[in-house]
Amino acid sequence: MRRHYPVARVLVTRRLPFPSLERLPAAGHDVQTWPGELPPSARELRDAIRDSEGLLCLLTERVDDEVLDAAPHLRAVAVMAVGTDNVDLEACRRRGIPVGNTPGVLTEATADLAFALLLAAARKLPDAAAAIPAGAWLTWEPAAFLGADVHGATLGIVGYGRIGQAVARRANGFDMRVLTTRDTELTALLAAADFVTLHVPLTEATRHLVDTDFLNRMKPTAILVNTSRGGVIDQPALIAALNAKTIAGAALDVTDPEPLPADDPLLNVPNLLVVPHIGSATRSTRARMAELAVDNLLAGLAGEPMPHGVGGTTS
Repeated sequence: MRRHYPVARVLVTRRLPFPSLERLPAAGHDVQTWPGELPPSARELRDAIRDSEGLLCLLTERVDDEVLDAAPHLRAVAVMAVGTDNVDLEACRRRGIPVGNTPGVLTEATADLAFALLLAAARKLPDAAAAIPAGAWLTWEPAAFLGADVHGATLGIVGYGRIGQAVARRANGFDMRVLTTRDTELTALLAAADFVTLHVPLTEATRHLVDTDFLNRMKPTAILVNTSRGGVIDQPALIAALNAKTIAGAALDVTDPEPLPADDPLLNVPNLLVVPHIGSATRSTRARMAELAVDNLLAGLAGEPMPHGVGGTTS
């Protein structure tokens, strides 16, 4: 039997070209989509959400007490992301507002990107590619762009959830020795790893997990990869480590803030590759994320448990 969803006013914080979004108006909901090319500011979000009962947001929107206070009718929040560090889950719980995320569907895409960053940093692909339009490729040069071996190297995985496990499967194909924080003490992992890849959520316990001490414990030949959240790394500490050659390099899909200002000092350090948070950026993955977010929102608005609820308040 087809379920009936009470009509609600829904705010979607970005134009999303995915067919699953059509299910919201098809269910009778009154959908308002933020019209800007950029995310709404905090003030704009508070103004836009005042009459909303449902919110479908991205990781770019901070849903905190001020936003929730501005939305007295809000009954459900769906985040089109796995991480929910942009949402004050406790504030939502106090108000009885369920929050849902989109776990599982971006695991393989993000693991692909983590390994792509590892390979690109190891083999100095950005420098090598840039040499061609710069006219620096004059001949086959036996000592140019010498990188690190990936095959047979030791990979340290910090955080061994779905994505960390998926990265380990890829490492097995390269005959890498895999160490994880599930079975290896962090200090020992850092001392042994040729590559360290981060797959932890951003919490108070993991914020600036990668600090000066962490970096000093890594091998001077090691490369750091981050596809989790930018706040997991103390960026000034990373800048200092790269400038001092404490570690050999880093490759980041995430930064703090996002996007980085053009004059951010992180962009002027050697042996660093930064890409603009594209871990889940495949057509099928993003479409599936939108589908799960809509599933969560429809359920929450109907007073039913969200299929992918987080934070302890799912219905």
